[in-house]
Amino acid sequence: MPYRISVDTGGTFTDVVVTDATGRFTIGKALTDKQRAFASIRAGLEVAAAELGQSVPALLADTAMFLYGTTRGTNGIVERKTARTAFLTTEGFPDTLLLKEGGKAEPHNLRMEYPEPYIPRRLTFEIPERVNAEGGIDKALDEAAVRALLAGFPARGVEAVAVCLLWSIANPAHELRVGQLIEEALPGLPYTLSHQINPILREYRRASSTAIDASLKPLMQEYLLTLEADLRAAGYGNDILVSTSFGGVMHLGDVVQKPIYLVKSGPAMAPIAGLAYAAAEKLTQDIIVCDAGGTTFDVSLVRDGAVEFSRDTWLGPQWTGDNLGMASVAVHSIGAGGGSIAWVDSGGLLRVGPHSAGSEPGPACYGRGGSHATVTDAAVVLGYIDPAHFLGGRMQLDEAAARAAMAPIAATLGESVERTAFAILTVANENMIEAIKELTINEGINPAESILIAGGGAGGLGAMPIAAELGCRTVLVPRTAGALSASGMQFSDIITEAGAARLTATDQFDFVGVNAALADIDARLETFAARLRERGFSDVRKRYFVEARYRFQVWELEVEVARGRFEDAADVAALVEEFHRVHERVFAITDPGQAVECLNWRGRLIARVNAPTLEPVRATGETSAAADRRRPAYFGRDGAVETPIYLGDRLPVGAVIEGPAIIEEPTSTLVVNPGATARVSAGGRYLLTPPTETSL
Repeated sequence: MPYRISVDTGGTFTDVVVTDATGRFTIGKALTDKQRAFASIRAGLEVAAAELGQSVPALLADTAMFLYGTTRGTNGIVERKTARTAFLTTEGFPDTLLLKEGGKAEPHNLRMEYPEPYIPRRLTFEIPERVNAEGGIDKALDEAAVRALLAGFPARGVEAVAVCLLWSIANPAHELRVGQLIEEALPGLPYTLSHQINPILREYRRASSTAIDASLKPLMQEYLLTLEADLRAAGYGNDILVSTSFGGVMHLGDVVQKPIYLVKSGPAMAPIAGLAYAAAEKLTQDIIVCDAGGTTFDVSLVRDGAVEFSRDTWLGPQWTGDNLGMASVAVHSIGAGGGSIAWVDSGGLLRVGPHSAGSEPGPACYGRGGSHATVTDAAVVLGYIDPAHFLGGRMQLDEAAARAAMAPIAATLGESVERTAFAILTVANENMIEAIKELTINEGINPAESILIAGGGAGGLGAMPIAAELGCRTVLVPRTAGALSASGMQFSDIITEAGAARLTATDQFDFVGVNAALADIDARLETFAARLRERGFSDVRKRYFVEARYRFQVWELEVEVARGRFEDAADVAALVEEFHRVHERVFAITDPGQAVECLNWRGRLIARVNAPTLEPVRATGETSAAADRRRPAYFGRDGAVETPIYLGDRLPVGAVIEGPAIIEEPTSTLVVNPGATARVSAGGRYLLTPPTETSL
């Protein structure tokens, strides 16, 4: 029986999902090994293989497709653990990465420190050359100066080079020549050219994309190629696909050349899974997808059945962080996962996160040397997580260690350990609620009109109070919630993008220039499509987009265009009408008499991959559910309540569980708070109605 395996390597856990020809999901979960990816993948595969009655080599030998996602690239950027990278730019423009886009979240805070650029000034070098906006050469490239500069890079310890020259999108000749000189002087040294990775007009974003991509190449190329070698040695012989930031997958060999596509690649898969599960349950296609892992809480949106995308992706705080400069699934991430550390600030207020205990040493209850109280420790103290049944009983937790870690915070707050643990979960939930509001209410979306999907190993701990606060009346929790992102890869298509910059306005539309840009995009997409067809992917389609704005506006909106060519004024009018529609949806206003400026054009190629079916579970006719055991659990004002514990795999279709109750899955725990109800759907998933109020 051919299998398909998807893996998501997070900061704390590595999730493994195996599907067979019937669409059955089998999940394995293991602590992430920071040194070698395959060590934790093998540990997760062993769990899944044992459930399937197979050995790991036999399972891999019978696997048709392996899909992989990781947060390693994102973590490397945030923690500045990337390669020592040199930034080459046009003479007179060394401050592009330093000045960023000039915004400031706290304009009246004069003590705010100016952020360091992604690549420090000491590794920023000016190249004597100049190309103008029309593509003409105002100053020839000084090749002797470039050779002299490159000769000094080994002594400076340079491991990669980012090249972003002014107006290379109009004429890339100088950038291409610098690339050739790098290959001649420093063979094998990774480098990135800005016009190839992100050909857009905005200088900072193009420079930032280039710098990020170059800095990731040594790290991610070694990481992915080592993973490939380990998989081949273990017996896997078919395609390896890697999830990307724009909600699809690409072949490993293609991603290795552009590792920037790996940034936020794991969280980008959660809404793909959410959409598939909501469709299977025939629920509304307006969805809030929450994925609470060990390190972060990620929230994303699906509107009208389409995953929300963003071209304003910041790694770190807006303005002071680093902008990806490229399309990605709109994911808002905060440091609020199961491993998030609780602490008391100088004002005596309880805080949770953003720092995480990770997998090494992990929460105190893991018994691996951790001493800080975390969200997971709080859940253990409250009785939500049974120390003897964590990860289906494969990992024993230490409740005494969790209480010991909680005690200093409880003493500082003057509260009992139980009330302190409940307060920690409440603060973590509030952090998550604010993250959801930032992506919904701040964008004019009413969360009460959406369903909430709770995913991640820690997602079920606070799903009920979060939904109640937001006004969501339906919460969907898949049985695969503990591996939501890895599950999303099972439903994702192969996606790639190509772009070109061409400035024009709809009142003086440049048909020749725009069509030339779109033709270039189409040719690059077709080259990629040809390789896919050779691999047997025949269902391939293309979509085209433009970043446009009203004249004199600062920022653009992404608008889909009907096809890859503009024939006449009717095509331009259709573009204007679509822009008005998008502008109305986002800003609730239009300006029909204003011309629309078009800046950056993009094409997206989508190759369909046969996803597993989500067939309904066969009903047995029995809907009553018996608790496996009972134990005290703490619910705020209600205090400790003797609470029934149910095993998810023993709950029949149609079973209704009244809160308070706890449902245990092998990779996640679902807390049904007092006043809430949970029903097992025909698909074997949990549909919950939150309580009308929460208590502390």
